[in-house]
Amino acid sequence: MFFSSKKVLGLDIGSNTIKAAEIEVKGKSVTLTGFAMGLTPPECLSAGDIIDPENLGMAVRSVLDELNSKRKLVSVGLWGTSIIIKKISVPAMDENLLAEQIKWEAEQYIPFDINEVNLEYKVLKGVSRNQETMELLLVAARQESVMRYAEVVLHAGYECEILDVGGFALANAFEANYGVLSGQVVAVFNVGASVTNFIVIENGELVFCRDVPVGGATYSMELQKSLGISLAEAEAMKLSIGRGEPAPEEAQGALNATHEILQEELSGAVEFFMNTNQSANIVQAYVTGGASKTQGMIQALQQGLKIPCDAFDPFFNVKYSQRAFSDSYIREIRNYAAVAIGLGLRQGGDHD
Repeated sequence: MFFSSKKVLGLDIGSNTIKAAEIEVKGKSVTLTGFAMGLTPPECLSAGDIIDPENLGMAVRSVLDELNSKRKLVSVGLWGTSIIIKKISVPAMDENLLAEQIKWEAEQYIPFDINEVNLEYKVLKGVSRNQETMELLLVAARQESVMRYAEVVLHAGYECEILDVGGFALANAFEANYGVLSGQVVAVFNVGASVTNFIVIENGELVFCRDVPVGGATYSMELQKSLGISLAEAEAMKLSIGRGEPAPEEAQGALNATHEILQEELSGAVEFFMNTNQSANIVQAYVTGGASKTQGMIQALQQGLKIPCDAFDPFFNVKYSQRAFSDSYIREIRNYAAVAIGLGLRQGGDHD
């Protein structure tokens, strides 16, 4: 949402894990030079809304300090119920006039008091269907939520230079790796612990972004219920199954049942997009996020959504420092790194 030419650290605060990335951009070459992860403290964050900025800030500090970077400026990703992203159509007009009109336009679509939000918009030049209208992506973030994210970074001892939206960072990471897919409509699902962020990219532009309230925790709770074990044991079992280790038959049944829940929730979001964008047909989907390591998830999504699905590789084109990282560590973080990388890219003349 806000851009800078200064070098920053990308910070992705999830409901289960905190991820931080240092990115070096030289010309068209993008390299990951630092990465760190840590657990999000319990009861500090709920559905993207920050409850305890001081304790969360302490956890963020330990992750950022682990990078051992000279950079002290941070690009942090916003997500959750305090963020509204909506594609709208307005009559074609000069962009200077549009800047004056946008507040009035936004009042029709934003369910918050317009005086209590930070408002941004982007003209979608690659998807307009006719010359009489303009397609815009409208972004509204409640000021209270924005201030809390900035407060967390300050408690961590760093400076909040950029506030971005997690979905935009995900789109940035996608473009850095796969380029602009001209004439194509693709989806990306970032399956986190509590929420799946679903974005659609058309002609290289983000045109749709929605958080769906289902994720890795849904799998853990189903395992807990089916096997009569603790939540911690269920989480450990889910991860071990994802690594290919043997598990009880009941566990596989619980995973399959949760695959169906995920299919149903994401099918509803995809159907909504298709119904409101009837000329756009999703030809490919990419899946990332810590929970995407769950055994059988990507295959289940492909079957349920009837869209070809592949794992999103945040290192398909983005390089990584061979001195800083082993290949095994990169394999370990591959499912977690996309948003933090996208946030770390918000630097060096990024004005789009």
